Amino acid sequence: MQKNFSEAAGAALPGGLRGTLMVQGTTSDAGKSTLVAGLCRVLARAGVRVVPFKPQNMALNSAVTADGGEIGRAQALQAAAAGLAPHTDMNPVLLKPSSDTGAQIIIHGQARLDLDARAYHAYKPVAMQAVLASHQRLSSAYEVVMVEGAGSPAEINLRDRDIANMGFAEAVDCPVVLVADIDRGGVFAHLVGTLDCLSESERARIKGFIINRFRGDIALLQPGLDWLEARTGKPVRACCPTCTACTWMPRTLSSARRAPSGANCCA
Repeated sequence: MQKNFSEAAGAALPGGLRGTLMVQGTTSDAGKSTLVAGLCRVLARAGVRVVPFKPQNMALNSAVTADGGEIGRAQALQAAAAGLAPHTDMNPVLLKPSSDTGAQIIIHGQARLDLDARAYHAYKPVAMQAVLASHQRLSSAYEVVMVEGAGSPAEINLRDRDIANMGFAEAVDCPVVLVADIDRGGVFAHLVGTLDCLSESERARIKGFIINRFRGDIALLQPGLDWLEARTGKPVRACCPTCTACTWMPRTLSSARRAPSGANCCA
């Protein structure tokens, strides 16, 4: 069940290793960022021209790009994994929180305005145009665009005008793989519950699951994987083991508090 990442990506992309593939998660910190970085690395080593992309990121910490703007640090890491210099098209919308309800809005690497949550919700159609413009440029220049979602697509209160998860996937008509963190517990409920919260067209986009941070005997997990595939009709594309030798700087304070000594490979 621990499949080659490039094999899993190729199976999810309808044209083989060509086009746009999105990695979404059942929760924040499920493993999206490093999974995308790993896929970028594997594909780049295989000679595929791959580029990372995250439509919308929320983070106080940012990286400076080759074109003089700001993007999320995860996208800078993913760019390095792909052998590329970071560029603002890799993360066209960056939200830098200024309070519990407000943030600085950075579009294509440049600070544009400060908005509270309600005002930003109204602004999302404008932000979506920036997202689609960046995706179009990257799609024209690279063979594979490897997209990272944000949070979870099951956050139904945020689905209206969504630009970070299924709203983007529907707009560009791309397949999605769904990753869940088994180390948290409840991995089957996370995956089945997420599918249940999606619309019919959104569920059809899910081309398979990835189980992240597994530790133990894979044979003991197999009955659960068989049940999951029978219950949902979706294949389990890969099961990623915990990697305590790898390090990853937590994205948030809550992540840092939760992280064990010895970070996980797919954080």
